[in-house]
Amino acid sequence: MGGVVVVGGGPAGRALARECAALGLRTTLVDRDPGRPWRATYAAWADELPAGAPVSVVASRARVVGTREHRLARAYAVLDNERLRELPDGVEVVAGRVVARTASGVRLADGRVVSGRVVRATGAVGGRAAQTAVGVVVPAAAARPFVGPDEALIMDWRRPPARTTEDPTFLYAIPLGADRVLLEETSLARRPGLPLPELRLRLRARLAAHGVAVPDGDEERVHIPLDVPPAAGAFGAAAGFVHPATGYSVATSLRRAPGVARALAEGRPVGRSVPERVVHGLRLRGLTALLAMRPDEVPQFFDNFFLLAENDQRAYLGDHGDLRGTTRAMLRLFGVSRWPMRARMVFPVQTAKFVGTPG
Repeated sequence: MGGVVVVGGGPAGRALARECAALGLRTTLVDRDPGRPWRATYAAWADELPAGAPVSVVASRARVVGTREHRLARAYAVLDNERLRELPDGVEVVAGRVVARTASGVRLADGRVVSGRVVRATGAVGGRAAQTAVGVVVPAAAARPFVGPDEALIMDWRRPPARTTEDPTFLYAIPLGADRVLLEETSLARRPGLPLPELRLRLRARLAAHGVAVPDGDEERVHIPLDVPPAAGAFGAAAGFVHPATGYSVATSLRRAPGVARALAEGRPVGRSVPERVVHGLRLRGLTALLAMRPDEVPQFFDNFFLLAENDQRAYLGDHGDLRGTTRAMLRLFGVSRWPMRARMVFPVQTAKFVGTPG
């Protein structure tokens, strides 16, 4: 069998490298700094993860707050970063920066050449719209005003007590185990992304209103490009796996890694199917509509979405190749929306969250 060079050592790149090595492919993982710590928290709906995914914590129930509360009958899982990082002995890890692709591999900045079929897994870079967030970890007891035991708060769109713009943001609260909870102020989508200082101000205001002290130490900072064109021959976020309406991509990468590894082993092209490309285009259309909504319309939009049947919610949030399910969910969401919001969906003009706001 031939060799594979995976460029990028994040969750997607490592997942693909593991699967390639399991098939007996000579596998090299190239990363600028393979030992750097992962500060991001990766999570997903538990039923979207493949069997054997490295789960750290599972909350058996989830909740969303728009202008009303929605209780969801889906478990939510937080992934174990240390196990996500693990690689078998069959993967050679090379620290270096790729400066060029060659006919047979890649050339690094120090002149070394690594041979094999190249797959880029370096993440999404660029784009105009982004999801941004700032979070802190607090003891579970301190998080009780926001989230209960064995629960994940996916979105709480109630306005924070302090803010300097009208851009909508929500609180995201998930258990991390060991009596810890991540509380994160999140801007779901904005063009450009909402600046981190604004998110930090809002998060601190939310916590202060409930007497929760902001802990000393590291904060989690998130910036996820949402509308980057997929790169040919790529994998993970670089290949368009980021869901434009949620920012999620890791669960898809974990599910897709075995199939992509088999394609590489068999010498087949690595890329998205026609249904996947169409679904991604529809979801980008949904992102455009979301960006066009007035700030006060966004919580109502998610009220409408989470009133849909659970199979419609799953179709839109999950499988990137489910064209029929995605189309059905979008049509039903249009059907339950009021006419002003329908107009935003059909004729998404320049976003109100872009005009006249700093950042």
